[in-house]
Amino acid sequence: MTPQRVIIAEALRAARRALSAQELAERIKRDHPTIGRATVYRALDAQVADGVASRFERAGHEWAYIACNPTHHHHLVCTRCQAVEEIEQELAALLLSSVSRRHGFAVDHATLNLYGKCGRCRLGSAA
Repeated sequence: MTPQRVIIAEALRAARRALSAQELAERIKRDHPTIGRATVYRALDAQVADGVASRFERAGHEWAYIACNPTHHHHLVCTRCQAVEEIEQELAALLLSSVSRRHGFAVDHATLNLYGKCGRCRLGSAA
């Protein structure tokens, strides 16, 4: 792991919300002007491949990234504030067993991302 990749991983972890590669590069540039956008993209791809970050599609086909737990889990993604909350596999297992019973389909692997508005954004939009 290069020093640049450590800086990028720490910046993504500190963000605590989903960021595009461009947004992350701009944050990093303030303190580390020599780290280029291509390095950020490569580091993010490596983190996703290693399972320590997840990639989400935003409106307009833009990718956003968030640091996450390397154990298998699923996500709730707020489309307004970009907050991401992890859902444990046990909760998704209820849905998967229902799919299996109803459709006779044996799920080998599932990645579940639910998009909508978090409680804080829903309360804010009601005002």
